[in-house]
Amino acid sequence: MNSISSKALKSDLLLLLTAAIWGFAFVAQKKGMESCGPFMFNGIRFALGAVILLPFLLTKKLERLSKHEFGFAVLTGLVLFIAASLQQVGVIFTTAGNAGFITGLYVIFVPLIGIMMKQKVTVTIWISIALAILGLYAISFTGKMDLVKGDLLVLVGAVLWAVHVQLIGKAGKMVGVIRLAIIQFLICSVLSLLIAILFEENTYFGVKQAIYPILYGGLLSVGIAYTLQIVAQKHSPPSHAAIILSMEGLFAVLGGVLMLAEKMSLRSGLGFFAMLAAMILAQISQIRNNKS
Repeated sequence: MNSISSKALKSDLLLLLTAAIWGFAFVAQKKGMESCGPFMFNGIRFALGAVILLPFLLTKKLERLSKHEFGFAVLTGLVLFIAASLQQVGVIFTTAGNAGFITGLYVIFVPLIGIMMKQKVTVTIWISIALAILGLYAISFTGKMDLVKGDLLVLVGAVLWAVHVQLIGKAGKMVGVIRLAIIQFLICSVLSLLIAILFEENTYFGVKQAIYPILYGGLLSVGIAYTLQIVAQKHSPPSHAAIILSMEGLFAVLGGVLMLAEKMSLRSGLGFFAMLAAMILAQISQIRNNKS
């Protein structure tokens, strides 16, 4: 295996780990929202994500960011804030199945945005995207689709998640992994806490009740997973990365089976294999592109 293929494989494994952490975080997010407002939840967990990365930043000698680089990092943080907020609030007004399926639609928005940016999207990638969407539908969507307020919020959030994936692909190479992660986490945290203080009714007891979901969301889902995403996307095209990250829905189902004793239906099992096929096809496409 040549060095390029090796880097691509490592990137895919990191993206898969990211998807797993995000998928298993679904239970934590739902539990945390039972006693804590969505913006307070996001504000604290993104602050935790920034804090655990600070020691890594302090050990490095860093060059000063240019205005363009800093602006790009801030833009990435703002998009992350809006996308995370729409998703967190949207989940309150819709079912988990609808939210999981609609959020996963960013897998098709990423290449559409990429085409506008003159990125090459192969036929194999489009086939992978179709399989991923079918898999997400089979796994996540179990009820009637009525576009209520929550669904629309999550849908807009899905578009912004796609924009975020595209931005990470560029910003990570310009700003550096740790600095980009900390900048976007701090922006997301400060804005979320500001809204929480102004518009939410949170109590110390409520936040204390949500401490374990917040710790998972902050240390793993934010601090580790979002940072791994930046690292992985240095060697993975946005459209390809989106397919692997869409496995989040698959891991959410596995989390329910393993942690909540939920049963996996035949339909969910077929969806599982459809998404697995999508990931394998995407990897084959990546290897072929690296060889050409």
